[in-house]
Amino acid sequence: MLHISARKRQGLGPVWKAIADAHASATRKMPTPVLTAPAARGGAAPGARSAPARFRPKLRYAHQGGMNPPVVVIHGNSLEHVTDVYKRYLEGAFRAHFKLTGTPLRIEMRSSKNPFVDKAR
Repeated sequence: MLHISARKRQGLGPVWKAIADAHASATRKMPTPVLTAPAARGGAAPGARSAPARFRPKLRYAHQGGMNPPVVVIHGNSLEHVTDVYKRYLEGAFRAHFKLTGTPLRIEMRSSKNPFVDKAR
């Protein structure tokens, strides 16, 4: 939050800096290896307690899916069982590492398909 005075024309310098910082954050390039490190750390993400143990989410890798606003796409298995708490944790880790301020950050989860699900026995 920034305080300005239109009557005295004071406080506009920090506003312009905040606008420049938000634009730089919205158009920042995020390399795949750096995005993958927090996403795949520890191997498996904590799953929802109601999901069976066999559906434990496994995050494989992450990449940047777009800019302005930044989009991080995470690939893996059973990602529909990733909790909102863990998604917020990942968002915080990405924001802290890349110093993203003043811009929304979207995280998309893409689960791989099971190639054996439609096979006839």
